[in-house]
Amino acid sequence: MVNKKTLLLAALFLLIACPMFGQTPGTSGIAPGEIKFLGGMIGLGIAGGLCGIGQGKAVAGAAEAIARNPGAAGGIRFALILGLVFIETLTIYALAIVLKG
Repeated sequence: MVNKKTLLLAALFLLIACPMFGQTPGTSGIAPGEIKFLGGMIGLGIAGGLCGIGQGKAVAGAAEAIARNPGAAGGIRFALILGLVFIETLTIYALAIVLKG
């Protein structure tokens, strides 16, 4: 059983390393623009994730506020929608920066 696992692991490492053997000598295989794009995509993922967390907290806070004071639901709803627009705009700006870059 151990022999099969070792053989499978060795085959997996060789399959993962195949692209490395296909590169031309002296080059890294990654252009500077690709690294910049990768960094932008990671930044977009972080911005999107944090904006999602912020939107969840904003909606939870608004729901709690409306539950405590139903008479102020109109003002709370307006502030919630305005805040969600600002949060979503941040994600759209991050997307525009990544697509431009």
